[in-house]
Amino acid sequence: MGLQLRAMVGLDPWDAFHQGISEHTSLSIGTVTVVVGVAALLLWIPLRQRPGLGTVSNVLVIGPVMDGTLWLIPRPEALAVRIPLLLFAIVLCGVATGLYISARFGAGPRDGLMTGLHRRTGWSIRLVRTGLELAVLTTGFALGGSVGVGTVLFALTIGPLSQYFLRVFAIPAPGGTGSGIVARGGAGAQVRDLI
Repeated sequence: MGLQLRAMVGLDPWDAFHQGISEHTSLSIGTVTVVVGVAALLLWIPLRQRPGLGTVSNVLVIGPVMDGTLWLIPRPEALAVRIPLLLFAIVLCGVATGLYISARFGAGPRDGLMTGLHRRTGWSIRLVRTGLELAVLTTGFALGGSVGVGTVLFALTIGPLSQYFLRVFAIPAPGGTGSGIVARGGAGAQVRDLI
């Protein structure tokens, strides 16, 4: 998230939303990220998602790490540096999504919406994630968040990337039967149709 912000070609949709809120409050974008993460957990209730260690870690770690990244990484001026930085940030987000959800310690608040909606509707991860990203992009834009080519590129590619990397890092089911368990909620819910 911090790398995409540094690329200055448009934030990812959630960060455009976070930035829009940040501009209307006195909170840093990292703090808003944490607050929105906690609020997103409330949306888990009708989806019957249960938080895990990964969920709590995501809420507490993502915002401060983003603030740290922004402090540590200088703002590049050359477009020849910013475009590869944007592409790397998007792919890295897809890889990270596949890795941490596959670990089965609980999805983060935003990804829990994705896995919960996937489980409840049966729609593919790529379709659910893309729909969520486009809805958040629209809201972030309305709040004045930075929206650009990178925002749209992220919104349209992170769903397919997430689905792909969830397959890559899937843990095989016991005894080699059935598809691999990709994410498990506290009640034993599995993300289906990824393989």
